[in-house]
Amino acid sequence: MRVSEGVMKALVVESSNTMRSVFRRLLCMRGFEVTEADNGTQALEVLYGMGAADIVLLNWSLYETKSLDFIAQLRQKNTHNTTVILLAAVEPGMPALHRALLAGADDYLIKPFTSRQIDEKLAKAGFTWQ
Repeated sequence: MRVSEGVMKALVVESSNTMRSVFRRLLCMRGFEVTEADNGTQALEVLYGMGAADIVLLNWSLYETKSLDFIAQLRQKNTHNTTVILLAAVEPGMPALHRALLAGADDYLIKPFTSRQIDEKLAKAGFTWQ
């Protein structure tokens, strides 16, 4: 179980307004305080501004900064960080997922997904909520 001091914080990095809204709603319902970014460059700025996030939910197809670059930058700058990186993708293929996991992603979620799948991924990462 992940123990968080106070509110669990999430950063959703997604170029689609609709998907950001869906992720925000799902995470808020599970007790997360959610911050959003629509690209990798903005996400890094937002993340450093907020101090830390317990989880980063990252769209595979980002604009400006590629997802793999974003993951590598986040892991490089935060070597002792316990932030969970959950990648969301539409059929990315095994080679792409493998590269993302090697870069530092913790897990992935295939779009379209269900609320139950989100719960399973969060539970697997050690998050609990009521």
